[in-house]
Amino acid sequence: MFDAIASRYEFVNKLMTFGLDVRWRRRAVLDLRLPPASIVLDIAAGTGDFTRELARQGQQPVATDLSYGMLRAGRSMRHRVQADASRLPFLDASFDGITCGYALRNFTDLAAAFGEMARVTRQGGRLSLLEVSEPETGLLRTGFRIWFRRVVPFIGSLVSDRAAYHYLPQSTAYLPDAKEIVRMLNQSGFTAVNHRRVMGGLSQQFIATRSR
Repeated sequence: MFDAIASRYEFVNKLMTFGLDVRWRRRAVLDLRLPPASIVLDIAAGTGDFTRELARQGQQPVATDLSYGMLRAGRSMRHRVQADASRLPFLDASFDGITCGYALRNFTDLAAAFGEMARVTRQGGRLSLLEVSEPETGLLRTGFRIWFRRVVPFIGSLVSDRAAYHYLPQSTAYLPDAKEIVRMLNQSGFTAVNHRRVMGGLSQQFIATRSR
């Protein structure tokens, strides 16, 4: 499915978020608070929007994704590896940081993926994850539901793949709530796990430090 939408993936993302995802990724990289030239693994990198932001901010990114089509369609990704997030082909403590954007709900074994993130991150390394969310109350929540559940699949059908962009809103059903994700990260070996809602809950971010 992701191979099929690779060529239009970033274009549709910009339409879906009105370009706000660029700002959210920029902040997520800043929140790693790593020194320049740190080696950062971008998991489920897709076509590389997070990877390019890491490079723009002076880090040394390595992109990995299960979808070969996504990696092939990506631009300006110097290092890219096709891999399953639950079985990463990297040595222990290989990376100073981890990023992952809007992919947690697509992992069939989220606990295993978090375990692998912890395994390949050095002690004191940092993690910054972005994921979809939903405003909790009010008109913003109503508007978000209409946009995300109805308008986004319609737009996706017009400019990309119908099945894929009908799956997207449905995939949120596979995502644990924020408290459970925090618990899972703690259990995997991360500490100081912080969860914040972005722009009233249009998105959410998890930030953590590798403890042991």
